[in-house]
Amino acid sequence: MSVRRLISSSRSEIQQMTKEELKRSILGSEGRVILTQFFVRGNLCEGTTNAELQQAFGADMIMLNGYSMDPNSIMEGLKGFVYSKKNGWETMYYRLKELKQYIDVPIGIYLECGDPEVFQNLSVTTYGTQMLSKDRVASAENFMRLKDEGADFVVIAGNPGSGTTYDRIIENTRLAKEILGDDILIMAGKWEDGVIQKVLGDPQLGQDESKRIIKELIDAGADVITLSMPGARTGIITEDIRELTTFVHLYKPGTLVLSFLDQSVEGADEETVRICSIESKKTGADIHAIGDAGLQGTALPEDIYTMSIAIKGRRLTWRRIAGSRR
Repeated sequence: MSVRRLISSSRSEIQQMTKEELKRSILGSEGRVILTQFFVRGNLCEGTTNAELQQAFGADMIMLNGYSMDPNSIMEGLKGFVYSKKNGWETMYYRLKELKQYIDVPIGIYLECGDPEVFQNLSVTTYGTQMLSKDRVASAENFMRLKDEGADFVVIAGNPGSGTTYDRIIENTRLAKEILGDDILIMAGKWEDGVIQKVLGDPQLGQDESKRIIKELIDAGADVITLSMPGARTGIITEDIRELTTFVHLYKPGTLVLSFLDQSVEGADEETVRICSIESKKTGADIHAIGDAGLQGTALPEDIYTMSIAIKGRRLTWRRIAGSRR
């Protein structure tokens, strides 16, 4: 069955897409899909979730970071308000399944591959180990819960300072493929947490080693390889990410590449985001992502809009903003 490209698809089309149809829909968008990241511990604008805000500024896909797979967990960033004549305004906390009632684009969850023992040997302290709780890590139990939650995709990686290793990412990618099969899109790689092992594309890691790891990730079942966006992370240049992107596309045609703007550059000025976005497009990446370290768990809305305009122009950006609910 044929599908429309994601950047032109509406709510009713997206909700009916299988994993393979979503993958083809992204591929058919020819490098113009925008993915945003939402850290679920707070919101930038009172009365609305960051996910709703991100969609309103042009996001074609949304990834939840810090999301607890414990069904009893309460996350402040997923707080909503429901009005009834009988009770007035009541507070409720969404799970992903409820959030999808208000979000028209694919939603996924970020699961950790960090290692607490590795982290203990670091000389730099970050919040990374706080993310390595049972309800946040990549595991068989949490992969099973992804299906119950209704996730469209999963990202297997590691937040900064969590002691993430490639061995763990590859191992968990293989496990995800065994459990999720062809039901949920699997994204895997390393674009952050470069203290223990440098990220893919870093010159200190080397292109040959990056390609070896990418090959193992694809062989393990990754549908999408995640890489750092040029201009975001120190030392990462366009030519190196373009070489790795080309390698992914040629090694297994149909495999996608996601280029990620992070390291708090998602909170930079609009011109910086525009420059990084154009460099990202030069790499040949299929998806261009912007991180959550702007303010209150989201990139600045203006920066999301700027990236969207730079990557896919006004017509498709405004279509996503205004016409996605049909």
